[in-house]
Amino acid sequence: MLLSTLLATSAESFGPNIGIGYGIAGLGAGLAAVGAGIGIGRIGGSALEAIARQPEAINDIRSNMILTAALVEGAAFFAMVIGLLVIFLK
Repeated sequence: MLLSTLLATSAESFGPNIGIGYGIAGLGAGLAAVGAGIGIGRIGGSALEAIARQPEAINDIRSNMILTAALVEGAAFFAMVIGLLVIFLK
């Protein structure tokens, strides 16, 4: 929701304030990267805690952790690409 608001604001900033749109689009791409880093860190930490509690379920936990991290990384990559496209297609 925050990223869509930032991108809408950057799309409206044609004219004398075009530099603001570039900054906001860059900020949105940066927030997507930071959010993905935080999310993947939490996934890894929770997986290690779960493995410590149940060592016999290591394979199930590891496969679920990798799948979830890949989905988070894909969503963040999509958000960063959209933010950078706003900059380059202006």
